[in-house]
Amino acid sequence: MRNRILVVDDDEKITSMLRRSLTFEGYDVVTANHGADGLQKLLSDEPDVMILDVMMPQLDGWEVCRRIREGGSEIPILMLTAKDEISSRVKGLDLGADDYLVKPFALEELLARVRALLRRKIESAEQKTNRVQFEDIMLDMDTREVIRNGKRVELTTKEFDLLHLFLHNPRRVLSRDVIMERIWGYDYSGESNVLEVYIAMLRQKTEEHGGKRLIQTVRGAGYVMKGD
Repeated sequence: MRNRILVVDDDEKITSMLRRSLTFEGYDVVTANHGADGLQKLLSDEPDVMILDVMMPQLDGWEVCRRIREGGSEIPILMLTAKDEISSRVKGLDLGADDYLVKPFALEELLARVRALLRRKIESAEQKTNRVQFEDIMLDMDTREVIRNGKRVELTTKEFDLLHLFLHNPRRVLSRDVIMERIWGYDYSGESNVLEVYIAMLRQKTEEHGGKRLIQTVRGAGYVMKGD
């Protein structure tokens, strides 16, 4: 399942640009052009992250953020504003926003902040349930069980740790060096192709019952867990 981003901004150029860019990055995008519409779409579309403009007529971003938090929603909120004063940033954060970006902004920075908010959300959910899931594969840290499409997948300790690393970093390309450091440690001096062997075994086991390939090779860069 693709992450869904809700963009709330009364500037149609901004919403159009973000819709195109976020869709290209693999997200489902919902847009709203005023605060009340944003609140309604938060309830109906169940987004994973909200990008919220501050300066909107009638119901501004600060009021929208306040109502969201008073309503009990923990959706990650990235606020956009043309104001760069510290007091404005503090006000948004005090109302419950998770991050703050000043217009005009670099698209690459916005995308990086969205990815960071999604990772934080996944980590928070995992801490609460000790489970992590991506598409149809679920890993339970308490029982050390892996379930895919309702069927249990038997993994060795290293295979489990490797899958956990990928599930913890969905859609993020992990270099060979990063994976080796996280799973085998700095001082590993064994076979040089150990990672490739474990990737092959992990793919075989998780795809055994017809599951599509989720662990993709990024030539020259490493590996990434992603769906379609």
